[in-house]
Amino acid sequence: DRRGRGESGDTEPFSVAREVEDIAALIKEAGGTAHVYGISSGAALALEAAKAGLPITKLAVYEFPLVVDDTRPPVPADYPERLEKAIATGKPGTAIKTFMREGVRVPAPVVFMMPFTPAWPKLKKVAPTLRYDAALFDGLHDGTPLPEGRWAGVSVPTLVMDGGKSPAWIRNGVAALAKAVPGA
Repeated sequence: DRRGRGESGDTEPFSVAREVEDIAALIKEAGGTAHVYGISSGAALALEAAKAGLPITKLAVYEFPLVVDDTRPPVPADYPERLEKAIATGKPGTAIKTFMREGVRVPAPVVFMMPFTPAWPKLKKVAPTLRYDAALFDGLHDGTPLPEGRWAGVSVPTLVMDGGKSPAWIRNGVAALAKAVPGA
Protein backbone atom coordinates (compact mmCIF):
# COMPACT_ATOMS: atom_id res chain seq x y z
CA ASP A 1 0.00 0.00 0.00
CA ARG A 2 1.00 3.60 -0.51
CA ARG A 3 1.64 6.03 2.33
CA GLY A 4 -1.40 6.43 4.55
CA ARG A 5 -3.36 3.62 2.89
CA GLY A 6 -4.16 0.15 4.10
CA GLU A 7 -1.69 -0.80 6.80
CA SER A 8 1.01 1.62 5.65
CA GLY A 9 1.91 4.47 7.95
CA ASP A 10 2.15 8.08 6.93
CA THR A 11 4.57 10.80 7.89
CA GLU A 12 4.66 14.44 6.93
CA PRO A 13 5.66 16.20 4.82
CA PHE A 14 4.43 14.50 1.68
CA SER A 15 6.26 14.69 -1.61
CA VAL A 16 6.23 12.61 -4.76
CA ALA A 17 9.96 12.07 -4.21
CA ARG A 18 9.25 10.42 -0.84
CA GLU A 19 6.77 8.02 -2.43
CA VAL A 20 9.40 7.18 -5.05
CA GLU A 21 11.81 6.50 -2.16
CA ASP A 22 9.21 4.14 -0.71
CA ILE A 23 9.13 2.21 -3.98
CA ALA A 24 12.93 2.12 -4.03
CA ALA A 25 12.91 0.58 -0.54
CA LEU A 26 10.38 -2.05 -1.62
CA ILE A 27 12.43 -2.94 -4.69
CA LYS A 28 15.57 -3.25 -2.59
CA GLU A 29 13.78 -5.50 -0.10
CA ALA A 30 12.37 -7.63 -2.94
CA GLY A 31 15.79 -8.40 -4.39
CA GLY A 32 17.02 -5.30 -6.17
CA THR A 33 14.95 -5.19 -9.36
CA ALA A 34 11.24 -5.36 -10.06
CA HIS A 35 8.48 -5.48 -12.60
CA VAL A 36 6.11 -2.72 -11.47
CA TYR A 37 2.35 -2.46 -12.03
CA GLY A 38 0.38 0.65 -11.14
CA ILE A 39 -3.34 1.36 -11.29
CA SER A 40 -4.83 4.88 -11.44
CA SER A 41 -2.75 7.15 -9.19
CA GLY A 42 -0.42 4.19 -8.67
CA ALA A 43 0.22 4.30 -12.42
CA ALA A 44 1.34 7.91 -12.09
CA LEU A 45 3.63 6.98 -9.23
CA ALA A 46 5.04 3.95 -11.08
CA LEU A 47 5.94 6.19 -14.02
CA GLU A 48 7.60 8.69 -11.69
CA ALA A 49 9.63 5.84 -10.17
CA ALA A 50 10.73 4.62 -13.60
CA LYS A 51 11.58 8.17 -14.66
CA ALA A 52 13.71 8.54 -11.52
CA GLY A 53 15.81 5.58 -12.64
CA LEU A 54 14.75 3.01 -10.07
CA PRO A 55 15.79 -0.56 -11.00
CA ILE A 56 12.51 -1.35 -12.72
CA THR A 57 12.89 -3.86 -15.56
CA LYS A 58 9.32 -3.73 -16.87
CA LEU A 59 6.44 -1.40 -16.20
CA ALA A 60 2.68 -1.78 -16.66
CA VAL A 61 0.22 1.02 -15.97
CA TYR A 62 -3.57 0.75 -16.03
CA GLU A 63 -6.11 3.54 -16.34
CA PHE A 64 -3.82 6.47 -15.56
CA PRO A 65 -6.62 9.08 -15.19
CA LEU A 66 -5.38 11.84 -17.48
CA VAL A 67 -7.75 14.54 -18.77
CA VAL A 68 -6.17 15.52 -22.10
CA ASP A 69 -9.15 16.84 -24.05
CA ASP A 70 -12.79 17.89 -23.71
CA THR A 71 -14.33 14.41 -23.39
CA ARG A 72 -14.89 15.20 -19.71
CA PRO A 73 -14.71 18.46 -17.78
CA PRO A 74 -11.27 19.28 -16.41
CA VAL A 75 -10.64 19.02 -12.69
CA PRO A 76 -11.09 22.56 -11.27
CA ALA A 77 -7.83 24.45 -10.74
CA ASP A 78 -8.62 24.98 -7.04
CA TYR A 79 -9.29 21.28 -6.42
CA PRO A 80 -5.99 20.62 -4.53
CA GLU A 81 -6.55 23.64 -2.28
CA ARG A 82 -10.11 22.59 -1.46
CA LEU A 83 -8.95 19.06 -0.61
CA GLU A 84 -6.24 20.51 1.62
CA LYS A 85 -8.72 22.83 3.35
CA ALA A 86 -11.19 20.01 4.02
CA ILE A 87 -8.45 17.83 5.49
CA ALA A 88 -6.90 20.66 7.54
CA THR A 89 -10.28 21.58 9.04
CA GLY A 90 -11.08 18.00 10.05
CA LYS A 91 -13.63 17.32 7.32
CA PRO A 92 -12.46 14.11 5.65
CA GLY A 93 -15.97 13.39 4.37
CA THR A 94 -15.96 16.67 2.47
CA ALA A 95 -12.59 15.75 0.95
CA ILE A 96 -13.91 12.34 -0.13
CA LYS A 97 -17.03 13.86 -1.69
CA THR A 98 -14.94 16.48 -3.51
CA PHE A 99 -12.68 13.74 -4.85
CA MET A 100 -15.64 11.63 -5.95
CA ARG A 101 -17.54 14.47 -7.63
CA GLU A 102 -14.69 16.34 -9.25
CA GLY A 103 -11.71 14.01 -9.33
CA VAL A 104 -13.33 10.85 -10.64
CA ARG A 105 -16.79 12.13 -11.68
CA VAL A 106 -18.91 9.70 -9.67
CA PRO A 107 -22.61 10.42 -10.29
CA ALA A 108 -24.19 12.67 -7.63
CA PRO A 109 -26.68 10.05 -6.36
CA VAL A 110 -23.82 7.63 -5.67
CA VAL A 111 -21.84 10.33 -3.85
CA PHE A 112 -24.93 11.13 -1.77
CA MET A 113 -25.30 7.47 -0.75
CA MET A 114 -21.62 6.80 0.09
CA PRO A 115 -21.81 7.97 3.74
CA PHE A 116 -24.44 5.29 4.32
CA THR A 117 -22.26 2.43 3.09
CA PRO A 118 -19.93 0.20 5.13
CA ALA A 119 -16.97 1.53 3.10
CA TRP A 120 -17.42 5.13 4.29
CA PRO A 121 -15.29 4.93 7.48
CA LYS A 122 -12.39 3.42 5.50
CA LEU A 123 -12.71 6.09 2.82
CA LYS A 124 -12.62 8.84 5.44
CA LYS A 125 -9.50 7.27 6.93
CA VAL A 126 -7.60 7.59 3.63
CA ALA A 127 -8.92 11.09 2.87
CA PRO A 128 -5.62 12.79 3.81
CA THR A 129 -3.89 10.84 1.02
CA LEU A 130 -6.09 12.39 -1.66
CA ARG A 131 -3.81 15.44 -1.64
CA TYR A 132 -0.97 13.11 -2.60
CA ASP A 133 -2.87 12.10 -5.70
CA ALA A 134 -3.58 15.75 -6.45
CA ALA A 135 0.18 16.42 -6.35
CA LEU A 136 0.85 13.52 -8.73
CA PHE A 137 -1.70 14.85 -11.20
CA ASP A 138 -0.70 18.51 -11.11
CA GLY A 139 -1.16 19.84 -14.65
CA LEU A 140 -2.51 16.54 -15.97
CA HIS A 141 -6.25 17.04 -15.36
CA ASP A 142 -6.80 20.35 -17.11
CA GLY A 143 -8.04 19.11 -20.49
CA THR A 144 -4.89 20.05 -22.37
CA PRO A 145 -2.32 17.84 -24.14
CA LEU A 146 0.32 16.19 -21.98
CA PRO A 147 3.39 18.27 -21.18
CA GLU A 148 6.12 17.69 -23.76
CA GLY A 149 8.85 15.39 -22.44
CA ARG A 150 7.19 14.71 -19.07
CA TRP A 151 8.05 10.99 -19.28
CA ALA A 152 10.98 11.13 -21.69
CA GLY A 153 13.19 9.70 -18.93
CA VAL A 154 11.24 6.43 -18.74
CA SER A 155 13.62 3.94 -20.33
CA VAL A 156 12.02 0.58 -19.51
CA PRO A 157 9.55 -1.40 -21.61
CA THR A 158 6.15 -0.06 -20.63
CA LEU A 159 2.66 -1.42 -21.21
CA VAL A 160 0.01 1.31 -21.03
CA MET A 161 -3.55 -0.02 -20.69
CA ASP A 162 -7.17 0.89 -20.31
CA GLY A 163 -10.16 -1.41 -19.86
CA GLY A 164 -12.84 -2.56 -22.25
CA LYS A 165 -15.36 -0.43 -20.37
CA SER A 166 -13.09 2.55 -19.68
CA PRO A 167 -14.79 5.87 -20.48
CA ALA A 168 -13.66 7.84 -23.54
CA TRP A 169 -11.68 10.35 -21.48
CA ILE A 170 -9.61 7.54 -19.90
CA ARG A 171 -9.04 5.90 -23.30
CA ASN A 172 -7.93 9.23 -24.78
CA GLY A 173 -5.58 9.89 -21.88
CA VAL A 174 -4.11 6.40 -22.08
CA ALA A 175 -3.56 6.78 -25.84
CA ALA A 176 -1.78 10.10 -25.26
CA LEU A 177 0.34 8.53 -22.52
CA ALA A 178 1.32 5.62 -24.78
CA LYS A 179 2.65 8.16 -27.30
CA ALA A 180 4.47 10.14 -24.59
CA VAL A 181 6.34 7.25 -22.95
CA PRO A 182 9.33 6.00 -24.96
CA GLY A 183 9.03 2.29 -25.63
CA ALA A 184 5.36 2.06 -24.66
